[in-house]
Amino acid sequence: MDPEPFYDNPAYKGADKLKGKVAIITGGDSGIGRSVAVHFAREGAEVAIVYLKNHEDAQKTKEAIKKEGKEGLAIASDVSTREGCEEAVKQTIAKFGKLDILVNHAGIQFHVDKFEDITEEELEKVYRTNVYSMVFMAQAVLPHFKRGSVIINTTSVVAHKGSKNLIAYSSSKGANRSLMHSMALNLTERGIRVNAVAPGPIWTPFIPSSFPLEKLKTFGHDTLLGRAGQPEEVAPAYVFLASDDSSYIVGETIHVNGGKSFSM
Repeated sequence: MDPEPFYDNPAYKGADKLKGKVAIITGGDSGIGRSVAVHFAREGAEVAIVYLKNHEDAQKTKEAIKKEGKEGLAIASDVSTREGCEEAVKQTIAKFGKLDILVNHAGIQFHVDKFEDITEEELEKVYRTNVYSMVFMAQAVLPHFKRGSVIINTTSVVAHKGSKNLIAYSSSKGANRSLMHSMALNLTERGIRVNAVAPGPIWTPFIPSSFPLEKLKTFGHDTLLGRAGQPEEVAPAYVFLASDDSSYIVGETIHVNGGKSFSM
Protein backbone atom coordinates (compact mmCIF):
# COMPACT_ATOMS: atom_id res chain seq x y z
CA MET A 1 0.00 0.00 0.00
CA ASP A 2 1.15 3.53 -0.71
CA PRO A 3 1.18 5.06 1.78
CA GLU A 4 1.40 2.30 4.36
CA PRO A 5 -1.26 2.47 7.10
CA PHE A 6 -0.18 3.83 10.49
CA TYR A 7 -0.94 1.39 13.31
CA ASP A 8 1.72 2.14 15.92
CA ASN A 9 1.24 5.66 17.26
CA PRO A 10 4.45 6.54 19.16
CA ALA A 11 2.60 9.31 20.98
CA TYR A 12 0.26 6.79 22.61
CA LYS A 13 1.59 5.98 26.07
CA GLY A 14 0.46 2.81 27.80
CA ALA A 15 -0.78 2.99 31.39
CA ASP A 16 -1.22 -0.70 32.29
CA LYS A 17 -4.96 -0.43 31.64
CA LEU A 18 -5.05 -4.06 30.52
CA LYS A 19 -2.28 -5.45 32.70
CA GLY A 20 -2.86 -9.10 33.55
CA LYS A 21 -5.53 -9.51 30.86
CA VAL A 22 -5.53 -11.93 27.93
CA ALA A 23 -7.18 -10.88 24.68
CA ILE A 24 -8.02 -12.73 21.48
CA ILE A 25 -8.53 -10.64 18.32
CA THR A 26 -9.97 -12.11 15.14
CA GLY A 27 -8.73 -10.49 11.94
CA GLY A 28 -5.71 -9.31 13.89
CA ASP A 29 -3.07 -9.74 11.19
CA SER A 30 -3.31 -6.26 9.63
CA GLY A 31 -5.10 -2.91 9.60
CA ILE A 32 -7.30 -2.08 12.57
CA GLY A 33 -6.82 -5.55 14.06
CA ARG A 34 -3.04 -5.14 14.09
CA SER A 35 -3.30 -1.71 15.68
CA VAL A 36 -5.66 -3.01 18.37
CA ALA A 37 -3.21 -5.84 19.10
CA VAL A 38 -0.31 -3.39 19.48
CA HIS A 39 -2.28 -1.01 21.70
CA PHE A 40 -3.54 -3.86 23.88
CA ALA A 41 0.02 -5.13 24.32
CA ARG A 42 1.22 -1.63 25.13
CA GLU A 43 -1.43 -1.53 27.85
CA GLY A 44 -0.04 -4.75 29.35
CA ALA A 45 -2.27 -7.45 27.83
CA GLU A 46 -1.20 -10.79 26.46
CA VAL A 47 -2.54 -10.94 22.90
CA ALA A 48 -3.55 -13.74 20.54
CA ILE A 49 -4.44 -12.81 16.98
CA VAL A 50 -6.47 -15.05 14.69
CA TYR A 51 -6.10 -14.83 10.92
CA LEU A 52 -7.01 -16.88 7.87
CA LYS A 53 -3.97 -17.22 5.59
CA ASN A 54 -1.87 -14.03 5.45
CA HIS A 55 1.05 -15.54 7.33
CA GLU A 56 3.48 -12.73 6.50
CA ASP A 57 1.12 -10.06 7.81
CA ALA A 58 0.44 -12.11 10.93
CA GLN A 59 4.15 -12.45 11.60
CA LYS A 60 4.59 -8.67 11.30
CA THR A 61 1.83 -8.19 13.84
CA LYS A 62 3.44 -10.70 16.19
CA GLU A 63 6.75 -8.85 15.85
CA ALA A 64 4.99 -5.56 16.63
CA ILE A 65 3.50 -7.14 19.75
CA LYS A 66 6.95 -8.35 20.78
CA LYS A 67 8.25 -4.78 20.54
CA GLU A 68 5.74 -3.91 23.25
CA GLY A 69 7.31 -6.50 25.55
CA LYS A 70 4.76 -9.26 24.96
CA GLU A 71 5.32 -12.58 23.20
CA GLY A 72 2.02 -12.69 21.35
CA LEU A 73 0.37 -15.64 19.63
CA ALA A 74 -0.62 -15.88 15.96
CA ILE A 75 -3.22 -18.51 15.12
CA ALA A 76 -4.12 -19.47 11.56
CA SER A 77 -7.75 -20.56 11.75
CA ASP A 78 -10.99 -20.10 9.80
CA VAL A 79 -13.36 -18.28 12.14
CA SER A 80 -16.24 -18.66 9.68
CA THR A 81 -16.55 -22.18 11.09
CA ARG A 82 -17.39 -23.26 14.61
CA GLU A 83 -14.42 -25.63 14.59
CA GLY A 84 -12.04 -22.85 13.60
CA CYS A 85 -13.23 -20.65 16.46
CA GLU A 86 -13.00 -23.44 19.01
CA GLU A 87 -9.47 -24.26 17.85
CA ALA A 88 -8.36 -20.61 18.17
CA VAL A 89 -9.68 -20.41 21.72
CA LYS A 90 -8.13 -23.78 22.59
CA GLN A 91 -4.69 -22.59 21.48
CA THR A 92 -5.05 -19.30 23.37
CA ILE A 93 -5.98 -21.07 26.60
CA ALA A 94 -3.12 -23.54 26.13
CA LYS A 95 -0.69 -20.62 25.74
CA PHE A 96 -1.91 -18.13 28.32
CA GLY A 97 -4.13 -20.15 30.66
CA LYS A 98 -7.14 -17.84 30.55
CA LEU A 99 -9.16 -15.34 28.49
CA ASP A 100 -10.60 -11.96 29.43
CA ILE A 101 -11.27 -10.05 26.21
CA LEU A 102 -12.70 -11.03 22.84
CA VAL A 103 -12.48 -8.65 19.89
CA ASN A 104 -14.66 -9.87 17.03
CA HIS A 105 -13.02 -8.06 14.13
CA ALA A 106 -12.65 -10.53 11.23
CA GLY A 107 -14.46 -9.32 8.14
CA ILE A 108 -14.74 -9.50 4.38
CA GLN A 109 -16.47 -7.36 1.76
CA PHE A 110 -17.23 -7.42 -1.96
CA HIS A 111 -17.80 -4.37 -4.15
CA VAL A 112 -20.65 -4.62 -6.67
CA ASP A 113 -21.99 -2.15 -9.24
CA LYS A 114 -25.50 -3.58 -9.53
CA PHE A 115 -27.70 -5.24 -6.94
CA GLU A 116 -28.02 -8.22 -9.26
CA ASP A 117 -24.25 -8.72 -9.09
CA ILE A 118 -24.45 -10.13 -5.55
CA THR A 119 -23.78 -13.85 -5.81
CA GLU A 120 -25.00 -16.53 -3.46
CA GLU A 121 -21.41 -17.60 -2.81
CA GLU A 122 -20.30 -14.07 -1.86
CA LEU A 123 -23.35 -13.50 0.31
CA GLU A 124 -22.74 -16.69 2.25
CA LYS A 125 -19.02 -15.93 2.61
CA VAL A 126 -19.74 -12.44 3.94
CA TYR A 127 -22.24 -13.64 6.50
CA ARG A 128 -20.21 -16.62 7.64
CA THR A 129 -17.09 -14.46 8.09
CA ASN A 130 -18.72 -11.29 9.45
CA VAL A 131 -21.64 -12.64 11.47
CA TYR A 132 -21.38 -16.38 12.13
CA SER A 133 -17.83 -15.89 13.42
CA MET A 134 -19.03 -13.51 16.12
CA VAL A 135 -21.53 -16.05 17.40
CA PHE A 136 -19.09 -18.96 17.22
CA MET A 137 -16.25 -17.04 18.89
CA ALA A 138 -18.47 -15.80 21.69
CA GLN A 139 -19.73 -19.31 22.34
CA ALA A 140 -16.15 -20.61 22.35
CA VAL A 141 -14.84 -18.06 24.86
CA LEU A 142 -17.78 -18.04 27.28
CA PRO A 143 -16.73 -21.19 29.18
CA HIS A 144 -13.47 -19.40 29.99
CA PHE A 145 -14.92 -15.98 30.78
CA LYS A 146 -15.65 -14.67 34.25
CA ARG A 147 -17.32 -11.58 35.64
CA GLY A 148 -15.54 -8.53 34.26
CA SER A 149 -14.76 -10.09 30.90
CA VAL A 150 -15.44 -8.08 27.76
CA ILE A 151 -16.60 -8.64 24.19
CA ILE A 152 -16.13 -5.96 21.52
CA ASN A 153 -17.74 -6.37 18.10
CA THR A 154 -16.56 -4.40 15.08
CA THR A 155 -19.48 -2.98 13.15
CA SER A 156 -19.24 -0.05 10.70
CA VAL A 157 -20.63 3.34 9.75
CA VAL A 158 -22.39 1.57 6.86
CA ALA A 159 -24.46 -0.37 9.39
CA HIS A 160 -26.29 2.91 9.99
CA LYS A 161 -26.11 4.50 6.55
CA GLY A 162 -26.01 1.57 4.13
CA SER A 163 -23.77 1.43 1.09
CA LYS A 164 -24.58 1.59 -2.61
CA ASN A 165 -21.79 -0.81 -3.55
CA LEU A 166 -21.01 -2.76 -0.36
CA ILE A 167 -24.50 -4.20 -0.03
CA ALA A 168 -23.86 -7.59 1.55
CA TYR A 169 -21.15 -6.13 3.78
CA SER A 170 -23.26 -3.23 5.05
CA SER A 171 -26.16 -5.55 5.85
CA SER A 172 -23.81 -7.85 7.76
CA LYS A 173 -22.50 -4.87 9.73
CA GLY A 174 -26.09 -4.03 10.66
CA ALA A 175 -26.38 -7.60 11.90
CA ASN A 176 -23.19 -7.10 13.92
CA ARG A 177 -24.68 -4.06 15.62
CA SER A 178 -27.96 -5.83 16.44
CA LEU A 179 -26.04 -8.90 17.59
CA MET A 180 -24.03 -6.74 19.97
CA HIS A 181 -27.23 -5.38 21.52
CA SER A 182 -28.69 -8.87 21.90
CA MET A 183 -25.45 -10.24 23.35
CA ALA A 184 -25.38 -7.39 25.86
CA LEU A 185 -28.95 -8.12 26.93
CA ASN A 186 -28.13 -11.80 27.35
CA LEU A 187 -24.66 -11.66 28.90
CA THR A 188 -24.64 -8.61 31.16
CA GLU A 189 -26.31 -10.55 33.96
CA ARG A 190 -23.21 -12.78 33.95
CA GLY A 191 -20.99 -9.73 34.41
CA ILE A 192 -19.79 -9.75 30.80
CA ARG A 193 -19.91 -6.38 29.06
CA VAL A 194 -20.55 -6.26 25.31
CA ASN A 195 -20.03 -3.15 23.17
CA ALA A 196 -19.03 -2.24 19.62
CA VAL A 197 -16.81 0.04 17.58
CA ALA A 198 -18.07 1.39 14.25
CA PRO A 199 -15.15 2.57 12.11
CA GLY A 200 -15.72 4.80 9.12
CA PRO A 201 -13.33 5.07 6.16
CA ILE A 202 -10.06 3.77 7.62
CA TRP A 203 -6.99 3.23 5.42
CA THR A 204 -6.26 -0.49 5.71
CA PRO A 205 -5.36 -3.34 3.29
CA PHE A 206 -9.10 -4.04 3.30
CA ILE A 207 -9.62 -1.01 1.05
CA PRO A 208 -7.38 -1.47 -2.03
CA SER A 209 -8.21 -5.18 -2.01
CA SER A 210 -11.94 -4.57 -2.42
CA PHE A 211 -12.43 -1.10 -3.97
CA PRO A 212 -12.04 -0.09 -7.64
CA LEU A 213 -8.82 1.81 -8.27
CA GLU A 214 -10.63 5.04 -9.24
CA LYS A 215 -12.32 5.22 -5.83
CA LEU A 216 -9.10 5.00 -3.85
CA LYS A 217 -7.99 8.54 -4.75
CA THR A 218 -10.96 10.10 -2.94
CA PHE A 219 -11.41 7.49 -0.22
CA GLY A 220 -12.47 9.23 2.99
CA HIS A 221 -12.82 12.66 1.37
CA ASP A 222 -16.56 12.71 2.13
CA THR A 223 -15.98 12.95 5.89
CA LEU A 224 -16.06 16.22 7.82
CA LEU A 225 -12.32 15.89 8.31
CA GLY A 226 -11.87 15.39 4.56
CA ARG A 227 -9.55 12.40 4.79
CA ALA A 228 -9.42 8.71 5.59
CA GLY A 229 -8.57 7.69 9.13
CA GLN A 230 -5.65 5.54 10.23
CA PRO A 231 -5.84 2.28 12.22
CA GLU A 232 -3.99 3.93 15.11
CA GLU A 233 -6.82 6.45 15.36
CA VAL A 234 -9.35 3.66 15.91
CA ALA A 235 -7.48 1.33 18.27
CA PRO A 236 -7.80 3.53 21.41
CA ALA A 237 -11.59 3.09 21.25
CA TYR A 238 -11.07 -0.65 21.67
CA VAL A 239 -8.68 -0.05 24.58
CA PHE A 240 -11.31 2.11 26.25
CA LEU A 241 -14.05 -0.50 25.88
CA ALA A 242 -11.74 -3.32 27.01
CA SER A 243 -10.58 -1.49 30.13
CA ASP A 244 -12.22 -0.56 33.41
CA ASP A 245 -12.45 3.02 32.13
CA SER A 246 -15.69 1.90 30.46
CA SER A 247 -17.02 -0.12 33.41
CA TYR A 248 -20.45 1.58 33.22
CA ILE A 249 -20.81 1.26 29.44
CA VAL A 250 -22.67 -1.69 27.93
CA GLY A 251 -24.62 -2.20 24.70
CA GLU A 252 -23.12 0.93 23.12
CA THR A 253 -21.29 1.71 19.89
CA ILE A 254 -18.34 4.10 19.59
CA HIS A 255 -18.26 5.77 16.17
CA VAL A 256 -14.79 6.54 14.79
CA ASN A 257 -15.49 7.95 11.34
CA GLY A 258 -14.14 11.48 10.92
CA GLY A 259 -17.65 12.88 11.07
CA LYS A 260 -18.92 10.77 8.17
CA SER A 261 -22.16 9.93 9.99
CA PHE A 262 -22.96 13.67 10.05
CA SER A 263 -21.61 14.63 6.62
CA MET A 264 -24.03 12.71 4.43
